[in-house]
Amino acid sequence: MLILQDRLTRLALAPEIGGSLAGWDVLDSGRPLLRPASADDLASGSPRRLACYPLVPWSNRIDRGGFANPDGWLALAPNSPGEPCPIHGSAWQQPWTLAEHDARHACLVLDSLSPFPYRAEQRIGLDEGRLDLELEVRHLGDTPAWYGLGLHPYLPRTAATRLQALASGVWHEDGRRLPERCIDLPADWDFSEPSALPQATVDHAFDGWDGRCRILQADAGYALECRAEGAGLFLLYTPQGREFFCFEPVSHPVNAHHLPGRPGLRLLEPGQRLRLGWSMHYRPW
Repeated sequence: MLILQDRLTRLALAPEIGGSLAGWDVLDSGRPLLRPASADDLASGSPRRLACYPLVPWSNRIDRGGFANPDGWLALAPNSPGEPCPIHGSAWQQPWTLAEHDARHACLVLDSLSPFPYRAEQRIGLDEGRLDLELEVRHLGDTPAWYGLGLHPYLPRTAATRLQALASGVWHEDGRRLPERCIDLPADWDFSEPSALPQATVDHAFDGWDGRCRILQADAGYALECRAEGAGLFLLYTPQGREFFCFEPVSHPVNAHHLPGRPGLRLLEPGQRLRLGWSMHYRPW
């Protein structure tokens, strides 16, 4: 692993495991700000057992065994055990290369041929307790292709955890974890004020997001103040009985390739780029 450190926090990177973060913690106490990875988690080689990983060239699930690009149908196979749909693109299942780094910054790079040629970069930095992640992709294919981006952080969860994030609606699902339509927020999914996470499992995309959120960990004595650029939605995942939850800044809803108008996706011509930025600022009380 590669370690970055500023005055307040320490960040562990595992570039070869899907360009993942392996942990982010407070320097003086060791308190985790993202879900920590054990030696077994690292040995598994799975980004899904680490702290955060990139979603390129799309986020979440795609139905119907693929999608239509301008040059024809792109067939996709399921790429994760237990998932009937291809999920989270291809970047998380390939080793990334460390292009450059110093004590507080790193740049990770991936040149991929699957599902079409692209170059992805993650620029990662620490500054006085603020973790900055910039994810950018450049299309290298000879014909245009549809792109989306996202990040998949895992955060500690206790009974005291509170979330504040403004959204205008949520994508209602059809029972297969694929969206049908955007509906008004249910009362217990309204996080416009700091609110406890739902007890039931939520795995939904929230639309109309302003790119800001606060994660309050009252029993641990800190908050994370977060901000996204290039992400008009967040996906909230709250598995029952687990000591983590996921708050994922994403550019498009689940299965956007098959929704009317392909909301949030971008058709990139050869050489064009798409960017998503995400920062999390540690604020001790």
